[in-house]
Amino acid sequence: MRVGLFGGTFDPVHNGHLRVAEEVREHFGLEKVYFIPAFIQPLKRRIKVTAAADRLKMVEMATRSNTSFHASEIEMRRGGVSYSIDTIRAFAARYGEVFFLVGLDAFLEIHLWKEYREVFELAHLIVLVRPTHKKVNRRDVFPVSLRPHVKAVDENTYEHSSGKRIYFLRVTQLDISSTMIRELARNGSSIKYLVSYGVERFIKKRGLYGA
Repeated sequence: MRVGLFGGTFDPVHNGHLRVAEEVREHFGLEKVYFIPAFIQPLKRRIKVTAAADRLKMVEMATRSNTSFHASEIEMRRGGVSYSIDTIRAFAARYGEVFFLVGLDAFLEIHLWKEYREVFELAHLIVLVRPTHKKVNRRDVFPVSLRPHVKAVDENTYEHSSGKRIYFLRVTQLDISSTMIRELARNGSSIKYLVSYGVERFIKKRGLYGA
């Protein structure tokens, strides 16, 4: 089974996340895409976020209408700092092929991740590139220590010596961000059509972000 792993804070999950996941699912023929809210993000430990249970509930509501989308509480159950490698190991042990979704900005910092070299050995990586992003030499964005271990397959695909591939995929960029949604809610402005109906209701009911 081919499954996608889409991690993040999801504070809140919004329609931009859903659209990207759907494009990836369709492009790579994934049977499932797991949305995985982080308990504590390693590189954002000092940033205050909404309670884990609320963020997970919003992801469950947002993904409910798509039978290929699933909310995973693996990082919530594990607690502590959420390291991607731990999550990838768990899914790789269970499924045949794992595809890990990561934004280009995060990929540029992957050398800071815990045991990042093993990430390339256990999962295919799908690097999400905005349509407006300037074209760069893809090889230059790999950590220096990994460059001898990757070779180009085509303009947007590289193969690691493990046999896993790294795909650079241009995805639709909806001009939506979680930060923007939090600010709109705080100011009493409508967030309709930026998040799913269920998420909108939940934010209002719980009074999240000052709504």
